Amino acid sequence: MATKFSSKRPLTKEEEAEIQRMIASDPDAPEATNEELAKAKPFREALPHLAASIDRERARRGRPPIEKPRKHVSLRLDPDIIDHYKATGKGWQSRMNEALRKAAGL
Repeated sequence: MATKFSSKRPLTKEEEAEIQRMIASDPDAPEATNEELAKAKPFREALPHLAASIDRERARRGRPPIEKPRKHVSLRLDPDIIDHYKATGKGWQSRMNEALRKAAGL
C-alpha cells in the first residue's frame, strides 16, 4: 500500500487540511467537547487497579538481576590479542574472560 503522506517532508497546507478533515469525519474518534474534558480524570485516578497492574508489570521488565554481576573495567591490550578474540565471533569478550579465569586458576 502506497503511503500518501510522508514524515520525511513537511506537509503542505492542503495536505494538513485534508488530514484534519479526515480526523473530523472519523465516527470512531470524535473530538472531545469542553464538557467532556472538564470531567476527565487522570488515568491513575480513573482506573487505579489497572494502573497498579501496569506498574507491577513495568517493575518486572528487563533482565533479572544476577548474583555476581560483572564489573566494567578499562583495560589496554595489544591489538593482535583483541583481533584474535574478535575473529572468533560473537561472545568474544566472554571467551576472553574465560581464558583469563583459566590463566588465574579460577
